[in-house]
Amino acid sequence: MNSPGKPVHHLDGARILDLFAGPGGLDVAAHFLGFKSIGIEWDRNACETRYAAGLPTIHADVRVMRESRFDEIPESVDVLAGGPPCQSFSVAGSGAGRRALDVVKKFIHRLVDGDNDAKIDEDLHALGDDTRTALVLEPLRWLLKAIETEGRTPYNVIVLEQVPAVLPLWEVYAKLLRRGEGRFNGVKYEAECCVLKTEQFGVPQTRKRAVLIARLAGLGPPKRLDPTHLPFDLYREKRNVVHPDVYPSESAFPETRRRWVSMAESLEEASRSKDSSVDVSRLRTGGRMQFFVVSNYGSGGDPKNRGRRLSSEPSFTVTGKISRNKVYRSISEYEAGRADRFTIPESGVLQTFPHNFPWSGKDQAQQVGNAVPPLLGMHVLSGAIRRSSPTAAELASATTWPSVSRTTENDLRLLGCGDQSQCPPDSHKAVRTRGGSSPRAEYPETDASDASPP
Repeated sequence: MNSPGKPVHHLDGARILDLFAGPGGLDVAAHFLGFKSIGIEWDRNACETRYAAGLPTIHADVRVMRESRFDEIPESVDVLAGGPPCQSFSVAGSGAGRRALDVVKKFIHRLVDGDNDAKIDEDLHALGDDTRTALVLEPLRWLLKAIETEGRTPYNVIVLEQVPAVLPLWEVYAKLLRRGEGRFNGVKYEAECCVLKTEQFGVPQTRKRAVLIARLAGLGPPKRLDPTHLPFDLYREKRNVVHPDVYPSESAFPETRRRWVSMAESLEEASRSKDSSVDVSRLRTGGRMQFFVVSNYGSGGDPKNRGRRLSSEPSFTVTGKISRNKVYRSISEYEAGRADRFTIPESGVLQTFPHNFPWSGKDQAQQVGNAVPPLLGMHVLSGAIRRSSPTAAELASATTWPSVSRTTENDLRLLGCGDQSQCPPDSHKAVRTRGGSSPRAEYPETDASDASPP
């Protein structure tokens, strides 16, 4: 921003730009891999979490940043990453994006062919569907901006993720990146896209993500992302659970690859960490952690048929509604209607955030559900940037978040929100902290409908 006192050193040496940063899933992954990142995020609550975590952030709309503030992004950034909002594409959403897939493909081609940007925006709004669908074009627009801006160089690496329904769009992206035609002006990439299952990368949760990875031609192709764990489907397709307290034995799984990580394993490990925010004593019976979860969502197309997961299995996909899932230690508790709930730190652990990650602001469940699982992010970023898998030491270190001083938090808030005129309209007002000159955010009352989409 243009504030006279902005602490620009927090952006120095940054390599990764995360366009839809949320509370920091990819940024946390980058940190544990040793890469510095910058996030652009419009939701004020997610920004508060990012400031508390010490993550460099610009509180802004990605479109405004691209159009009028592109020069604020350090030239050291050579990795473009992002997961555009997914509600219109997701199974749980309205489906506007899925219905418009073929139309959006045409817009992608129009952008690359040099059609007028203003006309494209006008036609996008005329679709009459969920306006967030248009945000899936933003990574492409940022890429073209870097290619066409004098003094800038094309990004070396591109990493994009979304719900599986967006895979056809990533495939169009990949074809255009390989060709280097039109506004790419001869700049070509080696690009691959696929759908990944999070439990196959050690995340204690079943979740599918469509991922695109591209590397500038001449730098070598992206590394193939080889799963480290078994898919949960391997067991789920064969199980016939009569009672939710019947647990699978280790002999049920092949020995050629590690079994997926369960909810019980991840929460138990997090609870053993020093100064852990996770206390699972209430989930133990006779000294053993044993529970089952009843989903907030229907199963098999029947909204009344709630799915169930055992503590010895991965979690359901963690969404912004995870606090509505019901946790029971036994059938008797279930029959009596005595349900527990996952706390925010526990929900974060199921997303593979560190046990002590400083969730802040409002709508924290929504923030957790919106995030990219950092552990999956480590595999994706490492394969994209280094063409290798994360090391065992890096993966082992990703369980505890470093403490952040109040000075650093205030500096980052000043960087992200210090110039109120450049933040999203009416998002917050900055006030002075008592005894200091750094601003802190003060918010009007909101509800969950304000939350940033995943």
